[in-house]
Amino acid sequence: MDKFLQQFPIVTEIPVAWGEMDALQHVNNVVYFRYFETARIDFFRQINLLDDLQTTGIGPVISENSARYKRPVTFPDTLLVGVTISDIKSDRFMMHYQAFSKSQQAVTTLGASQVVMFNFKTGQKAQLSEQLLSALRKYDG
Repeated sequence: MDKFLQQFPIVTEIPVAWGEMDALQHVNNVVYFRYFETARIDFFRQINLLDDLQTTGIGPVISENSARYKRPVTFPDTLLVGVTISDIKSDRFMMHYQAFSKSQQAVTTLGASQVVMFNFKTGQKAQLSEQLLSALRKYDG
């Protein structure tokens, strides 16, 4: 687990709920996108991206999501979801996720999201601010 934690400067801890398991007795595949969303919002809060949304009306939207399931997860467990950033462009960037199971002591799921900046006032794509570019570059992994 220490090796996993060293790879990610921002890690979100998520307890697995009983109701997230499906009829096959493992966490349903769609739930991982909620886990990724939780980690994404935690990441955004820590780099103050959501504060910018309140003042500028510019914020992130997801244009693409993917997941690769390596190991099933069951209740009870706690996942650590690490986030890295790549492919930073003027208006978008990629977020990469790894979910690590505390009970299995292994990475169970990999994921990625294409994040595009959007101006909610104009309904148009927007540019990343210099402040946001700087914050993202710290996590470009």
